[in-house]
Amino acid sequence: MENKLFTRNFTLLVLGQISSLFGNYILRLALSMYVLDATDSASVFAGILSIATVPAILLSPLGGILADRADRRNIMVALDTMTGLFVLSGAVFISGKNALAVIGTLLVALSVLGAFETPTVQACIPQMLKGEEIIRGNAVVNQVASVSYFIAPLFGGIFYAALGLKPVMYASVVCFFITALLECFIQLEAQARVFQGNILSVIKDDFADSIRFVTKERPDITRILLLAAASRFFVMGVALVGLPFIVRTILALDAKYYGGAESALAVATILGSVASGFLAGKMINSRLSFALAAIGACMIPAGVVFLFPSGTAIRYAVTVISLCGMQAAISIFSIFAVSDIQQNTPDHLIGKIMAYTSAITMCAQPIGQMVYGFLFDKFNGAVYCVLIPTGAAVCLIGLYVKKTGETG
Repeated sequence: MENKLFTRNFTLLVLGQISSLFGNYILRLALSMYVLDATDSASVFAGILSIATVPAILLSPLGGILADRADRRNIMVALDTMTGLFVLSGAVFISGKNALAVIGTLLVALSVLGAFETPTVQACIPQMLKGEEIIRGNAVVNQVASVSYFIAPLFGGIFYAALGLKPVMYASVVCFFITALLECFIQLEAQARVFQGNILSVIKDDFADSIRFVTKERPDITRILLLAAASRFFVMGVALVGLPFIVRTILALDAKYYGGAESALAVATILGSVASGFLAGKMINSRLSFALAAIGACMIPAGVVFLFPSGTAIRYAVTVISLCGMQAAISIFSIFAVSDIQQNTPDHLIGKIMAYTSAITMCAQPIGQMVYGFLFDKFNGAVYCVLIPTGAAVCLIGLYVKKTGETG
């Protein structure tokens, strides 16, 4: 009997994610614009965001333990309700005098709640879906996130400009409460485990079990986690640091060209998610290596075009097309990697393993941004010295994965 993708549970989860992500994105955009308007400093908001990321990294393993020991539906309902209440409280109490303190506190609170929600949502997918439908399910969730990221800032910017910060915050509160309401109707099989001993011993035992699983029983999952971290390191460094540097500094183009490039990358992410759904069941034994090699191959033309005396328009077009290919490939890789982990992890460990995935990739991204910030500054007159070796290195990693075999 063929598995059905849009089951009642999965449909409710997706609808909830649409509402939650839309609320999240319009909120964060409005908060960032408010801080910029109030301080005229992008570094202030960047600093607040960096501080807010720390709790998500540190608390993700605890979020994974909770996801494996408590009712996942109830966790999601509670977390989205709490998110709505935190934002509502922030909207009520924020004022011109305490705005930065309230925004900083709110972002930290959202980061803490996200550390518990992300592994829970990811653990629900293999509980709702089976086999290759897990890949298609992850692809749908990725598409929802990408479309929300593409559309929500537009609406958030319009609402903020027309109405100000508080109305946007209230709108996001409605989104979070809608998500919690939808999640109330999800029905999952009971998987809660009994707590034995004190909470510290439970955390210690669960942590030891999960580490033993990925290091002793399934070292292939450790390899996937490391590949996910490596891909994030390279891709986020090039996309988040290299692209704006090339467009604004090297090519000396104005902000609309950078905005156009960012929009193109968002569309490429969506297309990569769609492609991963079609590729589910194909390339079983080579999908991760194929995606990695594609990521590297797409970076190389962006560097090669700067080796020759081509015009600004050609360099811009080749760079954007190349990085769009890279973005589509990392989308495919991420979906396949997460799906492989979900398919090969027992239900009582899935929350913790997905938490490790989230924490590792969150750590790799800022490190990649710092390293590539240094590299692009160092080789500001020869960006091909950064892009071509990076692309070649990622291709070699893909070939190595193919040679040594991979989980499929």
